[in-house]
Amino acid sequence: MKTAYELLSLTKSHLVRKINLPMEATTIETIIQPETEIEKKILEDTTFRKGLMWGQPRYGHPEGKILFHIHDIFENIEKLKVDGETRRKLRLIALVHDTFKFDEHKGYPRDWSKHHSILARQFFESYSSEKDILDIIELHDEAYYSWRMIALYGREEEGEKRLEKLLYKLGDNLQLYYLFFKCDTQTGDKIQAPLKWFEETIQGIEIIL
Repeated sequence: MKTAYELLSLTKSHLVRKINLPMEATTIETIIQPETEIEKKILEDTTFRKGLMWGQPRYGHPEGKILFHIHDIFENIEKLKVDGETRRKLRLIALVHDTFKFDEHKGYPRDWSKHHSILARQFFESYSSEKDILDIIELHDEAYYSWRMIALYGREEEGEKRLEKLLYKLGDNLQLYYLFFKCDTQTGDKIQAPLKWFEETIQGIEIIL
């Protein structure tokens, strides 16, 4: 039997995607379903709302718009057996982490100071000073980048150093990072190899099924 949250998700988000309803037929708030004052406040920002509407279906993100990607992560968060505070933090990370992809630098050579994760952290700093959330927003792609260097590019030493740097920066927030990385990776048609590698490589995390 579907939970109330799953039924709500089906009627609000999946129907829009599956039968190609125009976005005018729904609203950002309908899909995101903000729960806290800070979530509601963030959704009032016009630039943030622009970022939510960015994106076309592509490899790794067949859902297209950032708005739908966030919704899919929210669904994964709901499946976790975590306390309310962890759930709150995961939702905020999910809400902000990719929303500035529309504004990141994509030229060559790439300006990594304008990567979407940096822009997202800078945005969220005006709403909260919670370091664990800020750090994970900024570092959310680093596990994938580390895996890519090692497994795809054959730059093992560079990838290992990048991973070590990530783990050092995370400190005691490794488990929270892992939970978000899992919820993020298990969306769309993303390959699962980076997540499997992380779970098999990193010590000190509690693996969840």
